[in-house]
Amino acid sequence: MPAFTVGTDVDFLQGFLTGRRGNAAMFVEQTRWSSATGWVVSRAPRQGASAHVVLFFGAQEAIESSRAPEVLRAAHPLARIVGCSTAGEISETNVYDGSVVATAIHFEHTVVRAACQPLLSAEDSRAAGERIAGDLASDDLVHVFVLAEGLKVNGSDLVAGLRHGLPTGVAVTGGLAADGALFEKTSVYCDGEPDGGKVAAVGFYGDRLKIGYGSMGGWDTFGPERLVTRAEGNVLYELDGSSALELYKTYLGSHAADLPASGLLFPLSLRGASGDPGIVRTILGIDEAAGSLVFAGDIPQGGYARLMKANVDRLIDGASGAATSCHVPLASSLPSLGILISCVGRKLVLKQRTEEEVESVRAVLGDEAVLSGFYSYGEIAPFASSTRCELHNQTMTITTFTEE
Repeated sequence: MPAFTVGTDVDFLQGFLTGRRGNAAMFVEQTRWSSATGWVVSRAPRQGASAHVVLFFGAQEAIESSRAPEVLRAAHPLARIVGCSTAGEISETNVYDGSVVATAIHFEHTVVRAACQPLLSAEDSRAAGERIAGDLASDDLVHVFVLAEGLKVNGSDLVAGLRHGLPTGVAVTGGLAADGALFEKTSVYCDGEPDGGKVAAVGFYGDRLKIGYGSMGGWDTFGPERLVTRAEGNVLYELDGSSALELYKTYLGSHAADLPASGLLFPLSLRGASGDPGIVRTILGIDEAAGSLVFAGDIPQGGYARLMKANVDRLIDGASGAATSCHVPLASSLPSLGILISCVGRKLVLKQRTEEEVESVRAVLGDEAVLSGFYSYGEIAPFASSTRCELHNQTMTITTFTEE
């Protein structure tokens, strides 16, 4: 398939016809950019079907080299275009690095709106979530898909703000932007230029859209459970009265020299003192002077923490389990699109077996679903079949869409 450039081959992209994908109402086009091929169309909607929303995920350098926002705007002038930087891109059952994957979606019966808010600091996270919710809230809102900057954010506060402002029963899925394993800069895009501190969200409206979602891990705990004796927000200072950073280094051994990146291989399993469902947290940064660890979401003081380590087969089984959970809300419907957001820590562990977790999702969702997604610094999804969304780490989180 030939590459295309803005102003030259956009008509080819818009008019390319390979037959419809999915059910009678919803059409999905997928394109991918790499330095070797340029932009390549892998799936296209029926002729004349304009996209309502385009989701794109890519390595920061690839987004800049491909001029993705400009190209996608030229190809889909009526669509809302939302995307973010990543730690790896998912297209069908392939996992890429240094590419851009764009998915354009056309609906017959569903209305789409987008909202974008600045994220001034981690302390602004809850307020940013509330502002996004205020922009999107409506009686006919059925789902929100959100992307947020991945470093200066408190993901727990962000989802708390979203929960507070959205109508009861509206679920939220999405993830935090990434920067490979560098942890230096992440970007979110919303109908324009990138912004290192931003939250973007897409709201879906109408009663014909069916959404499925699932989120599972597959890590094993080890070592004793320890009391969180000092924590503030997403910063952990002490476990059992001792420096959290020093204790963590003791467990990591030779891996400690590579913090914070090596922390992706050893996340924390947390449970509240009240017996709340356990969540997983991954390190985003360390503070040597304070002896503290910075996480993507809140660490509850008075809760309990245990270290976790990888079990490759269980990680792959977890991805399959997340896909199975997506079928519960869909009933007898088959998904037209699956958006997969998996943690960069899983990718670092799975290595050459990374594509196996994507293949396990395909085996459950079937061949008709277009698969797209990215590797992230955090995943946002409800617990099980509840609509209460939470920030997760080290999970495979899947959102499926179909329109009836």
